[in-house]
Amino acid sequence: MTRGDGPALPLYLSEPGRAVADYGLYLAARPLLPRLPQGDGHPVLVLPGFMADDASTRVLRATLRRLGYRVHGWRLGRNIGPTPACVAGMRDRIADLSDRYDRPLSLVGWSLGGIFARDLARRTPESVRQVITLGSPFRLTRSSQSRASRVFDRYSHLHVQDRSLPLEPDGEPLPVPTTSIYSHFDGIVHWETCLETPGERCENIAVHASHLGLGHHPAAIWAIADRLAQPEGTWAPFRAPVFLRPAFPRPDVPRSGPAAA
Repeated sequence: MTRGDGPALPLYLSEPGRAVADYGLYLAARPLLPRLPQGDGHPVLVLPGFMADDASTRVLRATLRRLGYRVHGWRLGRNIGPTPACVAGMRDRIADLSDRYDRPLSLVGWSLGGIFARDLARRTPESVRQVITLGSPFRLTRSSQSRASRVFDRYSHLHVQDRSLPLEPDGEPLPVPTTSIYSHFDGIVHWETCLETPGERCENIAVHASHLGLGHHPAAIWAIADRLAQPEGTWAPFRAPVFLRPAFPRPDVPRSGPAAA
């Protein structure tokens, strides 16, 4: 499969069922929650994916709250893309939380929410501690690489930001530490469009999850908790504990050149 292909049809059609199964894994793994890395109390803003709202991130936010973080949803209703209310609301939200806590926020964005998180980090790096994305296709070069493109286009007349392709060409890394969590079994976006170029403070973490289950899959939650637990001002690549290594496949390296376009 080349980077130009979208997710296979069986992966797409099985997304809802596999997301339910991922939630079952979360319930089964709940006894392990006390072993998650504990937080330092810094603020975390969680942004939902396309056509989703804060209800979709409730499990993730509740888990992070139990770890000691001051976790917030975006409070902007259903995410239908960069509408005027969405764009202004996110900027106001991050400014409000940054002023309230007087310290940078970590941003966790699911799918389109992760693309928004990366935009916010570029615009206000002084307010962002790190960015963690879940199945976010920020390397999208063709609409065919996402099964959500047609629905997204239906709302384009309401958008105030032009999402021309490629979304985010290879270039300068984000000015803050960045982690992209992705899955080869993603049925909504092609997994290669989620790959960050590894660097001093950039990494990719692969998990075995559906796109719709990334926010509650146990491996994804462990990776998020591990990344958030790093002391402020420090960063080291993710290393899964020995007993969880089978849950984390070796991460991929982005391809370059014509074959990847």
